[in-house]
Amino acid sequence: MNTQEKLAVLEDIMELDEGTLKPETRLDDVEEWDSLAALSFVVLLGDEFNRKISGKDIRAFERVQDMLDVMEPEG
Repeated sequence: MNTQEKLAVLEDIMELDEGTLKPETRLDDVEEWDSLAALSFVVLLGDEFNRKISGKDIRAFERVQDMLDVMEPEG
C-alpha cells in the first residue's frame, strides 16, 4: 500500500474528502480525528497490517505522518 492509498484509508476512517490529508497535516487541526477515528485506526492496524498499538502511542501522534509511519511493515 503506497502513501496515497494509506492517506485515502485514513480519510475514509475520518469521513474526510479525498485529498484532505497530507503527511504534514497536524492532527490537532483535524476535527474529525476523535476517539471513534482512533478506534477505527486501531482496528485497521490489526486487520490490514497485523500490528497493535497502545492508546499512549496514539495520543503521542502529532501529524498524519505519525500514523503513516506505524502503517509501514515491520522488518
